[in-house]
Amino acid sequence: MRIGEVAEQAGVSVRALRYYEEQGLLQAHRSPGGQRHYPDSAVGRVRLIQQMYAAGLPSRVVREVLPCVDSGAEKAPPALLDQMAAERVRIDERITDLLAVRDRLDDVIAMSQNPESPCSHVW
Repeated sequence: MRIGEVAEQAGVSVRALRYYEEQGLLQAHRSPGGQRHYPDSAVGRVRLIQQMYAAGLPSRVVREVLPCVDSGAEKAPPALLDQMAAERVRIDERITDLLAVRDRLDDVIAMSQNPESPCSHVW
């Protein structure tokens, strides 16, 4: 697949794909004319990278995790497991905070639609 096709199917910019290459997260083969060509699996990999970034993982952590995903290894290095566990705790805390914000927004919406309705959360 060419870079534009991967970008379109994965929902990212061509610039993002180039960045992933620079970071060692994605590999492309070059044609004799210098064009990048990716395997069909690149779209799924890019989506996984995007999910890890959305979770707040930095490039260096993503770079360490991807080989475990690629090889299907059952065991990652202990230090990496500790780091991923810490990131999971951070994500759980973020989810809790976002759920609280969503609940507050629901209250504001309900109050806007019906000023007589009581708010269930203390501001």
